[in-house]
Amino acid sequence: MVIGYGSLQQQLEKMGIVKPTIQQVAEAVNIIRTNKLPDPAKIGNAGSFFKNPTISKFRLHLLSEQYADIPGFALDEMNFKISAAWLIEQAGWKGKREGNVGCNPLQPLVIVNYGGATGKEIYNFSEAIIQSVKQKFGIELEREVNIW
Repeated sequence: MVIGYGSLQQQLEKMGIVKPTIQQVAEAVNIIRTNKLPDPAKIGNAGSFFKNPTISKFRLHLLSEQYADIPGFALDEMNFKISAAWLIEQAGWKGKREGNVGCNPLQPLVIVNYGGATGKEIYNFSEAIIQSVKQKFGIELEREVNIW
């Protein structure tokens, strides 16, 4: 069981848990999600909108020379997952709003519909994020949501 994510470790510490069970990890994850993610019953959203991209160890090394705090999680010896949320935030999108669409101010992976936004507006907003991250980091984000 991987509990190496910073926010998960912090939540388990808050709960006073040193050797968590699967149930305790699930409880901690639910607490984190409740604190970071908007309630879809209160504000329209599809949850996490983008996948965490995979990059090579070499690419991560190059990026870390310019961005020392870039978070990377090893998948194997040569490939790393990096945080899409971190990329989006560094590109200036966290909390940004355009009309009725925006990035959640607590979790930039979540695109929210503040009311009345069309699917096209949400798609265009996500496309602007993708292009911005690609321009800044050379990494193309992939949408996690299904688009028809």
